Amino acid sequence: MSAKPILFVDFDGTLCHDRFWRSLPEEQYKKVQVLLFEEEKSYAEEWMKGRRTAEEVNMFLAEKLGIPFQALWTVFVKDAETMRVSEEVLETIGSLRDTYTTILITVNMDSFSRFTVPALKLDSYFDAISNSYHEGKFKSDNGGEIFKEYLEKYSAPGESSILIDDSPSACETFRSLGGITCQATAEKDITFHLKTLS
Repeated sequence: MSAKPILFVDFDGTLCHDRFWRSLPEEQYKKVQVLLFEEEKSYAEEWMKGRRTAEEVNMFLAEKLGIPFQALWTVFVKDAETMRVSEEVLETIGSLRDTYTTILITVNMDSFSRFTVPALKLDSYFDAISNSYHEGKFKSDNGGEIFKEYLEKYSAPGESSILIDDSPSACETFRSLGGITCQATAEKDITFHLKTLS
């Protein structure tokens, strides 16, 4: 019997649309987003590649923005633990495990593995979870090296393996490896794409 193809599913923007620090007052939330993901983007990228911890990042933001660290940290952890993911979507993914090896593949932070995964019990719906924080690389790095590593690890047929992701560059990378891509958009979200598989 040949190995199953892999169903890769992205997290942010595909499975979930919630943001870190979303419970802060709106003005503070905006300042955090601009500072970390626009002005200090390389700092955020270092975090997503495992070179900084959530504590370091929250300390950096607290100092730069004049917000007490403990207040910022409490909101951050709570928001990481309460990200909303559709139970129906997770159950559909779980039901596809007879046909596919299911892998949650995310460009994310240590907080995802520490707080979000256990709180939402994501590991009970996926065969593996790939987080850039632990992998030290993004999806498109080195020509999609991370995808190649998982296809090889599971001896999976690349041409029938699928990626559901909202990122055009991740989809382009996976397509260049011969895989099937389903780009998640507002019109065609993850529920739409999963229906075509089940």
